[in-house]
Amino acid sequence: MEKKNHGFTLISALIMLILVTIIGSIIFLSVKINQTIDAAILPLQQANQTISTQISSLLHPTPTILPDPVTIIREVQSLARLETIQYTVEKVITAEVNQGVFGPLFGDKLLLVAHGMVIAGIDLSKISTSDFSLEGDTLHVQLPDPEVFVATLNNDESYIYDRTTGLFRKSDPELETSARQAAEEEIYRAAVEDGILEQAKTNAEIFLERFFNSLGYLHVIFK
Repeated sequence: MEKKNHGFTLISALIMLILVTIIGSIIFLSVKINQTIDAAILPLQQANQTISTQISSLLHPTPTILPDPVTIIREVQSLARLETIQYTVEKVITAEVNQGVFGPLFGDKLLLVAHGMVIAGIDLSKISTSDFSLEGDTLHVQLPDPEVFVATLNNDESYIYDRTTGLFRKSDPELETSARQAAEEEIYRAAVEDGILEQAKTNAEIFLERFFNSLGYLHVIFK
């Protein structure tokens, strides 16, 4: 009886060994097959990635900028402007369309806080020799009228403070453009009404008097 049990134990152990060997072989073969498949697919994946990159380059190419080596200067103009005063102006502009009863439905309204600059002075290129006369030790100078050289908005500092659009209307970009144009005109008008041209002439006379004094003309009268 003991011999039979001992023989059965050996057979069981042998069967277990065979099963373990078979399972190990299956796992080993599976790993090898996966490695072989990965090695076979890798070139295809690399080729696919290369093709995708080329297609992307064709569909979304990087622009090449080639400036023409020839530059044409249309006009050169000498300037003799004596800028003598600068205003920095802030103006609030309201621009609106379709206001009234139907404003909440079809209206468009904005509030623009505009910052601008106005520069004025004398254009010295308009002075000729006939504008100078000397009587004794006094130099008489006829200056041209003062001018506004620049009246423009500072777009970096100008901004829309508030905007209200009707329920059935989209914001109209032309409304902001019109508001900015009106702001430039208002900034120019405000500076002129404040006396920028008169102050520009006064400052020019002060500057030019010092200049003529340095040339030996101690008495200067401007007309």
